[in-house]
Amino acid sequence: MGESSPLSFTSGSSCETSPFSKRLLAIDGVDGIFLGSDFITVTKNPEADWFFLKPLLLGTIMELFVNNFPVFLNKIERKLNLNESTDPVVKQIQELLDTRIRPAVAQDGGDIVFDSFEDGIVYLKMHGSCAGCPSSTATLKSGIENMLKYYVPEVTEVRQVDN
Repeated sequence: MGESSPLSFTSGSSCETSPFSKRLLAIDGVDGIFLGSDFITVTKNPEADWFFLKPLLLGTIMELFVNNFPVFLNKIERKLNLNESTDPVVKQIQELLDTRIRPAVAQDGGDIVFDSFEDGIVYLKMHGSCAGCPSSTATLKSGIENMLKYYVPEVTEVRQVDN
């Protein structure tokens, strides 16, 4: 999928920008698709059983990739970091997010994207399972904020930005 902003699609939502998501949402029992830069999160209907859904999903995903089915249509232009910066502090923050924090969060089906850095405060957007997770505030404050403060002394606080 390359370096792209994460996107979410739910059953009943418009998937015109992602034929890939549209195909996966057509599977009975799938309620949502979250596409990160290098992972896919599938949300199932509460009545659906993973035992039956998993082989169907994996088979469909493999079929789509083997046949070069488009994940996104070419007319979309998105960048991972809209705030491309030459500021060394911002670059250091983004590097830590990309190498240490995002991979760990992706294991739980979520994603965290840098929004901005102003007056010592890092603003982050949470996507996927992180966006609705009750422990996301604790993760943001105790985990991410502490790490960024440790490695980047200019950071005084981390705040979540609503999507």
